[in-house]
Amino acid sequence: MRKLIYGMNVSLDGYVATADGDIGWGGSSDELFQFWLEQEQAIETFLYGRGLWEGMSSYWPTGDQQPGATPAQIEFARNWRDTPKVVFSSTPIEVDWNTRVVTGDAIAEITRLKAGDGGPMRVGGATLAGAAMRAGLVDEYEIITHPVLVGGGKPFFAALDDWVNLDLVETRVFAAGMVLTRYATR
Repeated sequence: MRKLIYGMNVSLDGYVATADGDIGWGGSSDELFQFWLEQEQAIETFLYGRGLWEGMSSYWPTGDQQPGATPAQIEFARNWRDTPKVVFSSTPIEVDWNTRVVTGDAIAEITRLKAGDGGPMRVGGATLAGAAMRAGLVDEYEIITHPVLVGGGKPFFAALDDWVNLDLVETRVFAAGMVLTRYATR
């Protein structure tokens, strides 16, 4: 069975984006970017909700060609293009870069993918991840907490029907003040 990981940058008050979708509050550093690059390189399949797909696909297909792109950004763009991706959308959309669209039951498809052979998958987008959490499909949480309060918006954690017990697997403090907490479900 494949592992499903949910990880994102999160404000201290628990949001992945402000109410208007802004993610510019997140601090950046070469150290943090390198961490995310290494995490993404270990992923075999990315699972995206439509909103996150639109954000990622608006930049990363040519991220390695942008003026001033760092070696890590160049490698991230190449890895992003090469890694298989599944986008879940209630309406058909055009995709490229090793991507397919699922317009049907997201939980059924994620369950099917998890049951197959292969390496870890990452679910991205708070709405899609929330559905996977409620279905008990998320095996690990990677949370990078940024030292900022945004006051509202899209929460990292969805409302759940029951408790989910977790084991702390790793912590790390980045020089810019962000904190990684990694948890595995019991």
